Amino acid sequence: MEGNIVAKGIRVNNLKGIDVTIPRGKFVVITGLSGSGKSSLAFDTLFADGQRRYVESLSSYARQFMGRLHKPECDYIHGIPPAIAIEQRTTNRSQRSTVGTSTEIYDYLRMLFARAGKTISPISGEEVKSDTIEDVVNYVSEMEEGERFTVECPLCVPKERTVRQQLEIDLKQGFSRVTIDGETHEISDLLKDTTDKQLEGREINILVDRLAKHSDGDSLSRLRESIETAFDEGSQQCVIRTGLKSKDSGVSSSTKTFSIAFERDGMQFERPTDAMFSFNSPAGACPECEGFGSLIGIDESRVIPNSSLSVYDGAVQCWRGDKMGEWRRAFCEQQGAKGFPIFEPYYHLTQEQKDILWHGHQYNAGLNMPDQDTDDSLSSGLPDEFEVSIDAFFRMVQKNQYKIQYRVMLAHYRGKTTCPVCHGRRLKKETEYVKIAGYSISDFTEMPVSKLNEIFKTIPDDTFPILVHEIRNRLQVLVDIGLGYLTLGRTANTLSGGESQRISIATSLGSSLVGSLYILDEPSIGLHSRDTQQLISVLRRLQQLGNTVIVVEHDEEIMRAADYIIDLGPDAGINGGQIVYQGEVKDIGIRTKEKKSKELSHTVRFLLGEEKIALPQSRRQSNRHIEVKGARANNLQGLDVRFPLNVITVVTGVSGSGKSTLVNNILYRGLKRHFDEACERPGEFLSLEGDLKAIKGVTLVDQSSIGASSRSNPITYIKAYDLIRRLFAEQPLAKQMDFSPATFSFNAEGGRCDNCNGEGKIKVSMQFMADIELECEECHGKRFKKDVLEVRFAGKNIHDILEMDVDEAMRFFTENKQTAIARRIKPLQDVGLGYIKLGQPSSTLSGGENQRVKLAYYLASEKTAPTLFIFDEPTTGLHFHDISILLKAFQALIEHGHTIIIIEHNMEIIKCADHVIDLGPEGGDKGGTIVVQGTPEQVAQCPESYTGRALKEKL
Repeated sequence: MEGNIVAKGIRVNNLKGIDVTIPRGKFVVITGLSGSGKSSLAFDTLFADGQRRYVESLSSYARQFMGRLHKPECDYIHGIPPAIAIEQRTTNRSQRSTVGTSTEIYDYLRMLFARAGKTISPISGEEVKSDTIEDVVNYVSEMEEGERFTVECPLCVPKERTVRQQLEIDLKQGFSRVTIDGETHEISDLLKDTTDKQLEGREINILVDRLAKHSDGDSLSRLRESIETAFDEGSQQCVIRTGLKSKDSGVSSSTKTFSIAFERDGMQFERPTDAMFSFNSPAGACPECEGFGSLIGIDESRVIPNSSLSVYDGAVQCWRGDKMGEWRRAFCEQQGAKGFPIFEPYYHLTQEQKDILWHGHQYNAGLNMPDQDTDDSLSSGLPDEFEVSIDAFFRMVQKNQYKIQYRVMLAHYRGKTTCPVCHGRRLKKETEYVKIAGYSISDFTEMPVSKLNEIFKTIPDDTFPILVHEIRNRLQVLVDIGLGYLTLGRTANTLSGGESQRISIATSLGSSLVGSLYILDEPSIGLHSRDTQQLISVLRRLQQLGNTVIVVEHDEEIMRAADYIIDLGPDAGINGGQIVYQGEVKDIGIRTKEKKSKELSHTVRFLLGEEKIALPQSRRQSNRHIEVKGARANNLQGLDVRFPLNVITVVTGVSGSGKSTLVNNILYRGLKRHFDEACERPGEFLSLEGDLKAIKGVTLVDQSSIGASSRSNPITYIKAYDLIRRLFAEQPLAKQMDFSPATFSFNAEGGRCDNCNGEGKIKVSMQFMADIELECEECHGKRFKKDVLEVRFAGKNIHDILEMDVDEAMRFFTENKQTAIARRIKPLQDVGLGYIKLGQPSSTLSGGENQRVKLAYYLASEKTAPTLFIFDEPTTGLHFHDISILLKAFQALIEHGHTIIIIEHNMEIIKCADHVIDLGPEGGDKGGTIVVQGTPEQVAQCPESYTGRALKEKL
């Protein structure tokens, strides 16, 4: 038992009292069909117990904030280390959370810039430095022993005083001499013999001390005190004068001025601090957008809907037409003469050129634009004495808001837009002057992680080695994990589930914990097969630090790379919950030879090649299509893409190549707009063309929950519960009691339990501890009143029906000749959800299960109008065996005359498609083009396609 995690008699959810032995310090994969009990074992048992033990080791004071953790239902668990779970749920984090802050890289960058950053003057390009007392002492130490010098400081005269008044104050403070143009004078003599007029405009320094260079301690101490006094009195300046002259001698003196002020070229700069580089602190955030990077204003994407046009060709939408076209013509005349590229496409313009178009030259020169109240010429159209710009145009529109057409125009172009001051960089402009290796911190957050990683390899090791080492480590992990295309400034709530999870892995690796239990939920989601090998090496690194890594996974490569495999099954739901195989991966072929093939697990059969997903007999051809023209959102490079109708099309490519942007942001939203349905603004594209009349609607089936409340469940979502309630209302006892179908609803008053309002549980506030849910004492979790539960159909009451899983319910309703209900429920079985309970709360379903419930709803509704279905990674959480069931559901939709477009990395789905569109070749700015498109066979022949290479093996 030493070196193992041993659990006996686990009875959580559908697990049937199983015993598990997991070797510690190994890479372990838990697999099995969907619903076989993988998550119950990994998260509800191992993680829950590891976390509970850790919390119990804390003080009672700390425990009150941690919530109440229940012991998993099992006989005992031994040898479990502290557990960390990395789940695939995308948490909708705040707008302020970025990739940089999530991975802690940005925190290290801030510290590095505050300590090693060099402030560069934008005027001369020279470094801004301030002197210290030590710099002055070092300068003096280079003189010859015994050489005489003076410590002086400039005479600072406030506006409200005269020079004589200031000299009187200095005399009272103990200073007795000054130097005027290098000559020494007694202050008392000057006050007697001179007037203010004689002293004005002359270089006057207060003589703080006269010294000779000596290296003993007393002399150095006196020198330091004098220098400090000079800096205090002389407005942060100190002057050392050597080669002293008097009125009689003809020896000329020389001076060296030191300043502790942080300034250069007449500009005052801010000294770098940690807070100065934080967009979450008022000390660093852009004052306009308060560190969000965006605000409500004139939306650039609405003003310039087609960035492939030039200004001359009408890129600026609001400068079109006869009247407003005057602005375009005036801009072209005015700026074309100054060298502005008026014939260049908008997306080719530099940031400086865009600033001229939007704000005019005055903005760049730092001058104020005309005030909208004083410039009367704006209201009549073009500004006379000022430059034409988009800003000037909208000030004119604002001034004319009393006219309805101008109010409508302003509303049309308003939206969430990039902050015009910081250009979405979130920080105030002073941070741009601080550089490392020639880059500002904003430059670092805007470049892809892979490029930033290369730059950090060139930064010298002696530059704050601890900080540089931490940043390098974390950047390398992000690159290794296949996220090199992301930028550190990317907002965390725009990441996919797989990306979020891989960032959590990167953060965990960065913290270098040892002796822990890491439990990961399908980290390969959203990862192209090209990058799987990198993910495996990262998980290996986590294990080699001394951790136990348990991965709930269906990916074949990850299974083969593991040390140990636990396969649950043999099937799902009540037919699962048993261990079919556990042991070392290398022993799979050996150990199972004695057993009959049919007794083996589905996983083992797939790994041994005995069970396969068959290729389709033939590929469907289509002579109709929808075409997206000029797709240019995010990293897409002006693509024209054809999507054939009435076939299965798979859009694939490496992570970050632009799949979601093309399909979800452009095609889906563009079609929603075409059908006059409300949706968010689509990404930039020119037009939707082709056989648009051939489809009557578009539906996106993603992994968002089917309902937010605990009352939402699969049977109500697919509209089968209405038929069941009607069936119970028709029973003789129900008629006798005068029950209607509404009586059997837990959402309406009447039949539901009044104590828990049909929830089955009651939430108890624990005041100082987390709220706990207790079973309702009146209905004992059955949700309904006693007399309602007495109504039975074929021996089952309404609660018994809700507790049935889909497979059991299918048998029950078929045997009792309730074909209408069975027909409604069957799609849940068809999409591989036979194991879920009819009344299971939607909050307990995974992303993949939510997606398949939605698919079942569309299969059940049997839509006759041809619809375009878009599926975003439908194989999430699916075993090989379940994928074959899912493919049958897709075929059923195609046979009903619908069209399917799938965003997917799974090779089993790609090989069964009729048409494949492969984007890439890489992620981020190296992606956004079509590498190859055609049948899977044609894609497999393309040597440039990573998908093609992986597909070749499958075909």
